[in-house]
Amino acid sequence: MNIKILTPEFVAFEGEVSSVLLPGKNGDFHIKKDHAAIVASLTGGKVRVYTNTIPENYEKHFTKENTSDSVYSIEVKSGVVEFSNNKGIILAE
Repeated sequence: MNIKILTPEFVAFEGEVSSVLLPGKNGDFHIKKDHAAIVASLTGGKVRVYTNTIPENYEKHFTKENTSDSVYSIEVKSGVVEFSNNKGIILAE
């Protein structure tokens, strides 16, 4: 599935991922391939992207969560996610 993470200043990420874990208003939630269409608000926390690699031009925005898994995170203050047809846009601050 394809995810794009946008902030007011820059594009933080765009690419293929296996899933994404998001900090929702009612707790964290996971979006995987073929997830139902959703629009949701995000609170402050970590957006975790599950992917084999982060493209070099986006690496500076992410922290690798651990050495064994391909989990990368970016801190957000708030935002909105829209996901449908295996494409997602995360608008974050």
